[in-house]
Amino acid sequence: MNKYRNTPQDIHLRIHKFVVSCFKNVVRKIPKTPENIPVISQIASSLTSMGANDQEADAAVTRKDFIAKSCIVKKETKETNFWLRFILDSEILSRNNVEPYIWESQEILLIMSKIILNTRI
Repeated sequence: MNKYRNTPQDIHLRIHKFVVSCFKNVVRKIPKTPENIPVISQIASSLTSMGANDQEADAAVTRKDFIAKSCIVKKETKETNFWLRFILDSEILSRNNVEPYIWESQEILLIMSKIILNTRI
């Protein structure tokens, strides 16, 4: 049970805000050069999968289903974090554009890991 539902601590709202903001402020700002097209596709895919699977986890009927969907959210968050670091390290976008999203994805990853651990107990 999500005791933080519809509060600033609601992880589902936090993930949704992260996905939308990162899509608008990172994915859409990547120059559409031939070498960047695969990067755009990959980060857009992992980012949107993060959000969609989080919503599925939130609607899960069983604990097993919740854990399975939450594990997918964790995996997609790790992949999103990789692509954000790649974008930063390869200088596709500036540090100011990308670094806040790297930090937020790391925090979401830690929170999801703890949620999964606590749910398994």
